[in-house]
Amino acid sequence: MEDARPTSMTLLDRVRADDQEAWNRLIHLYAPLVRYWCRRGGVAEGELDDVTQEVFRAVASSIGDFRRDRAGDRFRGWLRGVTRNKVLDWHRARGRRPAEAEGGTAAGRALQQHPEPPAETDPIDDPDERRELDGVYRRALGLVRSEFEGKTWDAFWRVTVEGHATADVAAALGVSTAAVRQAKSRVLRRLRQEVGDLIA
Repeated sequence: MEDARPTSMTLLDRVRADDQEAWNRLIHLYAPLVRYWCRRGGVAEGELDDVTQEVFRAVASSIGDFRRDRAGDRFRGWLRGVTRNKVLDWHRARGRRPAEAEGGTAAGRALQQHPEPPAETDPIDDPDERRELDGVYRRALGLVRSEFEGKTWDAFWRVTVEGHATADVAAALGVSTAAVRQAKSRVLRRLRQEVGDLIA
């Protein structure tokens, strides 16, 4: 299946150009991770959708500010910062509700219970967060899956995701090792073209 979009424009480029399909893909990729961060930040289950929506509203208004100027700059880290700000806003709003007699003090305590997340350069040692991040990668792969023939995808998946040896995959699929390496390269190149700025 041929993709009619220009491959020189990454998903991030298209999001910045206000391409609705690109926005839908961005939300598809990251909404579950944002919900996870919100939940971990103490947002009530019944309000996760609202806070997640506020996060993406803030992303829409400030996506032009995201830059990869320094080594280690990642969209995920920037998005985590946006999410943290919205979670803090949620806690502040709860602290101002009339039902909370302690007002700002209750909000302050709630904020102190949710310390600053680790820097993006730190290894992710929380298995739940690692699982959520793996979900981002799998959803990204799903965005480009339909562009490849079954055998190409199978070779890529077995080597890259499942970790099988190139020679073993070549033998199982009845192709050369060069064909397996080429399949892996083609899928990874297309994935970088599509979402590289967002998941690198």
